[in-house]
Amino acid sequence: MTVQGLFSARANAAAQISAVPRIAIVGRGFSGMMAAIALMKTLRAPFHLQLFDPNSSVSGGQALASARASTILNTRVRDLSVEIGDNDDFNDWLCSNAAFRAAVPAAIPGFRQIFVPKEIFSDYVYQRFSEALAARRDITVQVCNDPVVAIRRSHGNRFLLESANPANPLFDTVILATGYGLSDPDAGERQASPVRAQRLVARPHAVLLGSGIRVVDQLLQLRDSGYAGQVTIISRRGFLPQSHTPNSADPVFPAEALPESLPDIVRFIREACREAEEEGRSWQSVMNGLRKHARSLWRSLPARDKHQFNRHLRAIYDSHRNRLPEAMHLRLKRELAEGRTVLRRGRAGRRGLSGLFFTPAGSAAEEIIHAERIIDCRCQAPDLSAPLIQSLFSAGLAVPDELSLGLAVNARGEPFLEDGSAVAGLFAIGPLGLGSLPDIDLVPEIVSQAYAAAERVGERFYPQVKAV
Repeated sequence: MTVQGLFSARANAAAQISAVPRIAIVGRGFSGMMAAIALMKTLRAPFHLQLFDPNSSVSGGQALASARASTILNTRVRDLSVEIGDNDDFNDWLCSNAAFRAAVPAAIPGFRQIFVPKEIFSDYVYQRFSEALAARRDITVQVCNDPVVAIRRSHGNRFLLESANPANPLFDTVILATGYGLSDPDAGERQASPVRAQRLVARPHAVLLGSGIRVVDQLLQLRDSGYAGQVTIISRRGFLPQSHTPNSADPVFPAEALPESLPDIVRFIREACREAEEEGRSWQSVMNGLRKHARSLWRSLPARDKHQFNRHLRAIYDSHRNRLPEAMHLRLKRELAEGRTVLRRGRAGRRGLSGLFFTPAGSAAEEIIHAERIIDCRCQAPDLSAPLIQSLFSAGLAVPDELSLGLAVNARGEPFLEDGSAVAGLFAIGPLGLGSLPDIDLVPEIVSQAYAAAERVGERFYPQVKAV
């Protein structure tokens, strides 16, 4: 499907497409839609945009994935704007929504500090995308549902995207926006044979795998749908998300120079959190402030410390940065206190006819947890062995980051190679760069990176045209 602006005649599309730069975005989750919005609002000359994603619907991607549209996001409205430099854009959009104002009257005159359902945020993002497209009579946008299996360099420094479509066009710029990478198609709810399991399990019992926001949301969804059985959460490190504060938790951080070694940095942050609470603020304010320093801290660490952080501290860090709205956290605490839900630390293994094989932390002995339902709530890390990623490595277009969590990228999302050079015309936006850029899976960071990438595209194609 091809759309040319929202006002031009389709008959002119073919001529337009051949005469302007061609840009491909692989992925239509939040990172992909944000990249498209940034391009349309930044580039002030014509271009053709093609969106690739095997999923026919626009979604929030794996990070926002949920079986129910009413999932509450774990980020306040104030941090969800898609307009660079205008943190109030989402709040203003909510204020102009009469139905939302009627449903949440207590927050008037503004909604900056509240948490909203995923479906509301998705509506906002899609409307801003539609408005950006409507304002551009000089561009064409095409949607393709064929999965991209490889990306290669072609003649003239253009890119060839290989898909099921035999007529694969060439592109001047490619933006990978696949979220956490190529997710396992079997991720989500994975169950042992329900009929056999129901005969073997003495009482209703569900096992949830994971330690992030999704596992808590799945637990509460089960309860809201009437599930009264026992629930076991299996977390490799044994951490679950902490709570937001009921207040704004504006970012604060000590002004003095930060230490350089990982142990000293950890002690410094703990001391800053303690001092903040003694002064009537909150540790959440310190963690919010830490985000402003996270990238420079990460770049300064030697590879040894980065590996140590990833093995021993990332789970703790994630549980404190990806926080739950207070009401959800209180429900989680109540579940655990009452014993209806049990948190077990260890490694989930293979599935059996009546449940899941499990190795507790600190033990080599494997046991089986009997359950009639097993739900995997873990975000799937990028699969660096996937054909698409391997094609980038084979073509010399990308290398893994130091921790092999994803692709090595700079702040604009440009993959950089072992010699430090960036790959012109290729970008990896969002969580694909998490090993290089801490917190790049959060909305404000993705928004900033998308606009930085769009500005770089503009500099390359239109050096004489000033970006907006």
